[in-house]
Amino acid sequence: MNSARPTRRRVSAAVTTVLAVTLGAGSLALPATAAPAPTAGTPAAVAADAVANTPLPLPKDVGLAAAGKTGFLTSSSWWGSGEYRWIRYADGSTTAFDATRVDPTGSDVVVSGDGEYEMSASKIVKLHDMATGGTTVAIDLGALKLAYAKGVSRDSVLATATREDRTEEVRLVTRTGAAVTQKTITGIPAGARGVQSSAARDGSVLVSYYVWGEGDDASKAYLSLVDLATASVTSTHETDWGAYRYQTWGFSAFSDTHLGWSAWKDDSRQGVVVADRATGAETRVDLGRAELLTGGLLGSWVMYAEPSSLEGDGMGGGGGPLIPLMAKSPTSDATLKVLDYAQRIVPGPDGTLLARGGTLDRGEGLYRIALGADGRPAAELIASTGEPTKLVHLGTRFPGTLDLDTDPFLKWQLSRNNADIDLTLTHRRTGKTFTTSFGLYTESAGSPYLCRDNVVCISWSEIAAESAMGKDAHVGDYDWSFKATPQNGVGPAVEATGSFYAVKTSAPHDIKDNGTPDLLARDTQGVLWRTDTRYDTAGKSLVADGERIRVGGGWQAYDRIEAVGDIVSKGSADFVARDRDGVLWMYEGAGTGFNVTFPPRTRIGGGWNTYTRFTGGSDLTGDGRADLVATDKAGDLWLHKSTGSPTAPFAARKRIGHGWGVYNQITATGNIGGGPAGDLVARDTAGVLWLHLGKGDGTFAPRTRIGGGWNAYTDTIGIGDANKDGRPDLLAYGPGNSAHLYTGTGDYKAPFAGRTATGVLGGGTAYNNVF
Repeated sequence: MNSARPTRRRVSAAVTTVLAVTLGAGSLALPATAAPAPTAGTPAAVAADAVANTPLPLPKDVGLAAAGKTGFLTSSSWWGSGEYRWIRYADGSTTAFDATRVDPTGSDVVVSGDGEYEMSASKIVKLHDMATGGTTVAIDLGALKLAYAKGVSRDSVLATATREDRTEEVRLVTRTGAAVTQKTITGIPAGARGVQSSAARDGSVLVSYYVWGEGDDASKAYLSLVDLATASVTSTHETDWGAYRYQTWGFSAFSDTHLGWSAWKDDSRQGVVVADRATGAETRVDLGRAELLTGGLLGSWVMYAEPSSLEGDGMGGGGGPLIPLMAKSPTSDATLKVLDYAQRIVPGPDGTLLARGGTLDRGEGLYRIALGADGRPAAELIASTGEPTKLVHLGTRFPGTLDLDTDPFLKWQLSRNNADIDLTLTHRRTGKTFTTSFGLYTESAGSPYLCRDNVVCISWSEIAAESAMGKDAHVGDYDWSFKATPQNGVGPAVEATGSFYAVKTSAPHDIKDNGTPDLLARDTQGVLWRTDTRYDTAGKSLVADGERIRVGGGWQAYDRIEAVGDIVSKGSADFVARDRDGVLWMYEGAGTGFNVTFPPRTRIGGGWNTYTRFTGGSDLTGDGRADLVATDKAGDLWLHKSTGSPTAPFAARKRIGHGWGVYNQITATGNIGGGPAGDLVARDTAGVLWLHLGKGDGTFAPRTRIGGGWNAYTDTIGIGDANKDGRPDLLAYGPGNSAHLYTGTGDYKAPFAGRTATGVLGGGTAYNNVF
């Protein structure tokens, strides 16, 4: 039974090969009846106690290879191959099992072989009685020119001898001491081929084979029940030859009352024929499935499932929902779900099945499947890994405050990674939203949304690349929510919500907090106007983004107004204004809700009329906050370090220089020179502009001459990064309502490129203060 059929689920070739061998008709024969009550102290009683009491601990990431009355065999791979360990029910003790390939027998006898790819290719097979500590009986089938079919007791195997015409003779091979004897199984026709066998139960096995005829129509397939004591067939059932060709993907099994075998109608509809052993009456149970299935019988109940690891095949879930372990009755058409999924099913003792899998309520582990008192299949957890079967959100893996300047990752821990994610981020204040959907997978190139095992991640740069919300990110509170839907259909989708606070270096003139600079200008009547801007890449100039907006009148009450950057860490740039009594007032940036009014002003303090000029917006101390500097009438330069407090935004002043009386204008520009901190430009009385590079400690390097002629302007504004190239720019305003944009170069020797005229403040109105 080595023919294969295509399957829609993408399983790797290696896994498919192993499944075809270890989950095929022979190794999947699963005899089953309800077990009699075990006698206290017997191995069966120990196993029963393990079921009734707290489950044994089961190592994570192991599969199930075999099971008996005293223990079970785990494997390092979920399909039953790799490194093996025997775990005893009585005390959970573990014994390494040295083998490259094994075959379960439904008892404490585990068969190992030396076949490279499959047990049938083994030359020497060993029968290990794990109940007695691994007592081993070795049989050299290679010397006998036989091929392994099935281990049937602690000292016997079924094997086949291939004749010259490629037909097979089935033999019972027994080793007693040094002697090896063979008995030919009588009743199996001489033309048998493709022999496979079930596990033994009550001294019998179920052997499947086919007989080749003169063409496909003449070929026939059979199942024969063999009595091992007499080495003879007791009954034979003819099966459909067309179904037999797909037998590798199915199973054959028997219980004390029924026989069952896969019966493929075609390559898209799998069923099972159940035969009553007493009457011979056959009933077809149509499963209607094309997937690779494994299963067996419990009494007359047909057990079937699509074998897979809970993590899936790593390819993104293209195959659709898995088929859980189901039980279907051929007499009542009742269908029960026994496990939510099963990795592998092996025959167990006393007519039971053992499955490595899980349920949503009890989680991952080893389950014993048996008929309950009501005659219906039921699962009991024998050993548990402590892991959930259902998809679980295990929490965020990022801090509550994110610095958006560092391109942070948002990370969420899931219990497994085969999920499809629907993610939504919303900036709470603006209502701006980012949504995306993606699938997690591990094979091939891998998933860009999987940082490591089971950790979902997305970078802010990707959010920025896909949304205006990310590109023009605001500081403040963000709400997140996601829905993670299992790709394999095991369990419901999990939904989670949360929030985080975002910070970033604010643009010094982004008063509306929409990602672009804003300009405020006061006209000769004392009316304040706001103009939102954008950069025109075609014209390489700054232009107005919409009509200017009238803020209000009465602003002639102030003799000096300056933008100072985001000094209260709310995401929008702030500004300060000094009244004619020397009181300094702070206006917080209005944010995106701003139209014509600002939040109420905050009094900073008096005595500010001692200064001739001041400016803000550059981080001069390296703490991430924009500071304010001012020159007094004596020409000394004073630093007012930003505190971040909305009620007391500046610390006590500190003198950081002298001789600044030579300048009639100073402007904070941000970091235009590529140094460690923010910088200043200052214009002397001759119209020469000088650059003062900040050192990051509140002091400056020796000044650098930028150029002359700057007395043509009445205002110079450190507008921030207007053209989005990562470097701060400068806007200069002069008579006749003219304005020019100087884009930053990042070179302290020549920090600005040639000027470009801009009509951003057009409209004919003359302004006496632009900031």
